[in-house]
Amino acid sequence: MVKFPDYLIEGHKDFRNNKYLSHKDTYEHLADAGQNPEVLVIGCSDSRVNPNDIFNSAPGELFIIRNVANLVPPFETLGAYHGVSAALEFGVQHLEVKHVVVLGHTGCGGVKAMLDTTAPFRSDMTFINNWVSMMSDERDKVLKALPTASLADQMEALEQRSITASLENLRSFPFVKKREEAGQLALHGTYFDVASGSLFIRDPDSGLFNVVE
Repeated sequence: MVKFPDYLIEGHKDFRNNKYLSHKDTYEHLADAGQNPEVLVIGCSDSRVNPNDIFNSAPGELFIIRNVANLVPPFETLGAYHGVSAALEFGVQHLEVKHVVVLGHTGCGGVKAMLDTTAPFRSDMTFINNWVSMMSDERDKVLKALPTASLADQMEALEQRSITASLENLRSFPFVKKREEAGQLALHGTYFDVASGSLFIRDPDSGLFNVVE
């Protein structure tokens, strides 16, 4: 018989005896009233980048979508399955969140896959290849602008360009564009440095990412 990991059981016990008890009233209220978050975060599946930790959020505060490289696909209706689009639709249309935050990070494996097209693992990664291909134009711009730069510098540039491109893709969804233009929704780009724990917020005017002091 395959055994459930002991450390997950111990982790749950610690949660149940500590964090849950300290937020017991909140959990009970959320169970009865449902969720009503004001912020939707689109983050990476990377285990090092947990939006709840980064923003020190309480239960019910964040509606979170996570995927490889924190990407937002452009709006389209021809495909059969739309995980990100469905969650986005629910968050914006049903929950009526007031903010959508795209959260990128340093050392992103999905971004590395975009840049390193000769990596051996790519040959059998059909889903990842197809997914990250939506940023091929951004990758080409980075390689053209930084042809001799280190992989680390190219990755940082593409990590940030992908955040900007995802913000643009968000605006291709009619329901997002409509609420943003009505002043009911704000879009934000953020970038997390895993090593330092620092957060950078994108300036919508300059396009630069400025560290939170």
